[in-house]
Amino acid sequence: MFRLDEKIWFWTLLAIPVIILLFVILQVWRRSAQKKFADSALLKRLSPNQSLFKSILKILVLCGAFACLSLALVNPKIGTKLETVRSEGVDVVFAIDVSKSMLAEDIAPNRLKKSQQLVTQIINSLVSDRVGIIAYAGKASPQLPITTDYASAKMFLQNMNTDMLSSQGTAISEAIQLSKTYFDNEDQSNRVLIIISDGEDHDGEALNVAEEAAEQGIRILTVGVGDLKGGPIPIKRNGVILNYKKDNQGETVITRLDETTLKEIAAEANGVYINGSNTSEVVNAIKDELDKMDKQEFESKQIADFKDQFQWFLAFGILLLFIDIFFLERKTAWLKKLNLFNENF
Repeated sequence: MFRLDEKIWFWTLLAIPVIILLFVILQVWRRSAQKKFADSALLKRLSPNQSLFKSILKILVLCGAFACLSLALVNPKIGTKLETVRSEGVDVVFAIDVSKSMLAEDIAPNRLKKSQQLVTQIINSLVSDRVGIIAYAGKASPQLPITTDYASAKMFLQNMNTDMLSSQGTAISEAIQLSKTYFDNEDQSNRVLIIISDGEDHDGEALNVAEEAAEQGIRILTVGVGDLKGGPIPIKRNGVILNYKKDNQGETVITRLDETTLKEIAAEANGVYINGSNTSEVVNAIKDELDKMDKQEFESKQIADFKDQFQWFLAFGILLLFIDIFFLERKTAWLKKLNLFNENF
């Protein structure tokens, strides 16, 4: 497993296109100045060993050296030691609504983006709890099994979108049913399902399934994302709104936050409902609920030792700099004889 210590140094890579742009400008200026002095045939006779290919190769070597030095500053590290760690925590499964209604922008930037922000901040507040992720619309789909790898959880989370599931609609019951398979011990009393949704439920089975989950010891916390006044569902292409979703009568569909359904689901499973408009309030409320629960001891594998790898990039960068310094822009004798790039004509 890799880790990057100083990601801010990646910004130095922006110097590479600047170097290439300056090189192109220099070549254009040089050609323009030479044409004022003499025609191309006379220039070839005056400087027969001048090589454009060697100049390009030289600048590419310089850019490669600069890239290696930038990576050395980032200081990539590689994990070298895996340890078994015992810890106590709660198993938390996030069920995130990815139906089209989550594209509504009644809460900035839109409901789905807000949901991703909420889950990210909740994960950041956890210490030793295990997390899993489910995406659901008309059907539910597992995204990440129970794990202590928070970095992977956030990566999967950011890749979620409303096109990932072909079955549209909203079936909260499907997400609750799937969550039951995430917990490996039926005797656990520290199992939590957090549903992040606008509350739309098209199959009407959520309350019954939530009651069954409660009987199996699963608590359900619900987080409502959206506005009670609602908003239209935009149809976008390349980030530009082309239209809004319409019903069979041609009227613009307005989707509203249904807090009543989410409150009822939470009540059936010994949980609480939280309005998702304020991120810090959501994080604090969920953290308080998790702190009240019994902690379960479990084992997990963690990388305990990382070794620096910057020295390899530094050495290779310095080597490329030396090559660039002694790299001539004139044609090489043996390469000139091969005439690979038709430079002699």
